[in-house]
Amino acid sequence: MSELDRFTAQRLVDGYRKGEFSPVEATRAALRRIEATEGTVNAFVRVFAEEALAQAEESAARWRRGEPLGLVDGVPTTVKDILLLRGAPTLRGSRTIDLKGPWGEDAPSVARLREHGAVFLGKTTTPEFGWKGVTDSPLSGVTRNPYDTSRTSGGSSGGAAVAVAVGAGPLALGTDGGGSVRIPAAFCGIFGLKPTYGRVPLYPPSAYGTLAHVGPMTRDAADAALMMDVIGGADSRDWSGLGPAEGSFVDALGGGVHGLRVAYSPSLGGQVAVRPAVAAVVRRAVERLAGLGAYVSETDPDFTDPVGAFHALWFSGAARVIQHLGPHQRESLDPGLREICALGARLSALDYLAAVDVRMELGRRMGRFHETYDVLVTPTLPVTAFEAGVEVPPGTRQRRWTGWTPFTYPFNMTQQPAATIPVGTADDGLPVGLQVVAARHRDDLVLRTAHALYEAGVAGIEAPTAV
Repeated sequence: MSELDRFTAQRLVDGYRKGEFSPVEATRAALRRIEATEGTVNAFVRVFAEEALAQAEESAARWRRGEPLGLVDGVPTTVKDILLLRGAPTLRGSRTIDLKGPWGEDAPSVARLREHGAVFLGKTTTPEFGWKGVTDSPLSGVTRNPYDTSRTSGGSSGGAAVAVAVGAGPLALGTDGGGSVRIPAAFCGIFGLKPTYGRVPLYPPSAYGTLAHVGPMTRDAADAALMMDVIGGADSRDWSGLGPAEGSFVDALGGGVHGLRVAYSPSLGGQVAVRPAVAAVVRRAVERLAGLGAYVSETDPDFTDPVGAFHALWFSGAARVIQHLGPHQRESLDPGLREICALGARLSALDYLAAVDVRMELGRRMGRFHETYDVLVTPTLPVTAFEAGVEVPPGTRQRRWTGWTPFTYPFNMTQQPAATIPVGTADDGLPVGLQVVAARHRDDLVLRTAHALYEAGVAGIEAPTAV
């Protein structure tokens, strides 16, 4: 990779401002990485090479005039193919969507990035309708991990994570309904943030309802904060949006973790069997947090695994996604998606409301928990990336992707901000993520904690060499 391939968005913008290089050079470098890696990793549904270069030329002209459009003018960026991008089909990993569109509208997060001058490289892969924690679909096939291409990228924002990891743009938009930003970010060694629900507006609304968040996937926490300053703006199309944040997320990065009250839960009270090599990497990072001045207590939040309630919410949402499809179209769906949709269609309104009750109680417990602790730290996942093309690790008794993601989906149910930070590699050479969770509306604390780890050299791993 060249230097431009590895630069963060902040470094690119600084270089544009100083005239060290141009958006055209950065975009060409990103497109070269796509050309070099796409045949191996399969991260993109479609690439907009000509359009991206034209946008980069316009950005370069603005920088020469000293008139950039905004905070990310000229930065190569990718968009998960769940989110609308004007002029391009959004097929959501499915053969059931009409390619003809119309495609005349941007999603709110995409619109904010466009207003700030981002260069759109392409749409990244997703499992069908984002339904699972790995990325393969009937439409685009299997997306592979750049650290070992026999392994999964994770999902459902797998293409987005891979794009950032291989140098195909430092900024990516993902979505997260049960871990779909954090899972692939952890497996692919990058930073991923699920903001507080509503902090980033979403339109069209997700069939998974208020479980679904939009978030940044980046090379470090500072870039995610920059991206949040862009995409966190209000949009009238999202009735549940929170409106503008108070102040800048970039400005809130400073201050470190000295005096921060950190709860470290290595296994959610023994509920999760974490692979020892993963647990060891995470524990070393937590020890470094303590060395930076945080008050670390090994303790667990007071809840049992809410997987049954999550399944009720998730499966019924999936059933709603395909409700309009005829029998012939349903035959073309991912078999696993068809299976959970059948389960979801059999749930009653009372079943759904019982799951909402579990969700509200979980939110209450976490609210009380954060009266004592500023942040909760856990492993992001109990395993490293496993074989590509399957939903669960081979040789396990797990039936669904939720069996190996118990640290992620609970915090979609509570709508809390949560991020994954790459803190090393396990004995198999694959990335390990540490998760930081804060109370609702405290995205600033999550980003500040993560940034402190990057500043201390705890976070961030070597770029992949498998591609």
